[in-house]
Amino acid sequence: MPELTLKAAQKQVDEWIQTLGVRYFAPLTNLGILMEETGELARLMVRQYGEQSFKPSDEGRNLGDEMADVLWVLLCLANQCDIDLTEALRKNFAKKTGRDAARHQQNEKLKGPSGS
Repeated sequence: MPELTLKAAQKQVDEWIQTLGVRYFAPLTNLGILMEETGELARLMVRQYGEQSFKPSDEGRNLGDEMADVLWVLLCLANQCDIDLTEALRKNFAKKTGRDAARHQQNEKLKGPSGS
């Protein structure tokens, strides 16, 4: 299977919505869904990497799947707002590199053990 770029993912999501999904939800509805999916991701992260214990309702949940759910809705929103995420990410890298490169190198808090 070929590599799935952001541009290809946006196109694939759009094709899925147009053929199987009937239509996009309204952008504000999708924003709410994005928050719900982000909450589900946060819940699993807190249980997997934080101090909270798993509950029976957490069984079978997969961190990658939860991240993909967040990405799916974000891709929907990008399509609806006519955002090319590839270009937006390129610009974001440039912004962060120009603004944060030296700042992070000098951050004493980042010199300790990694959070991963």
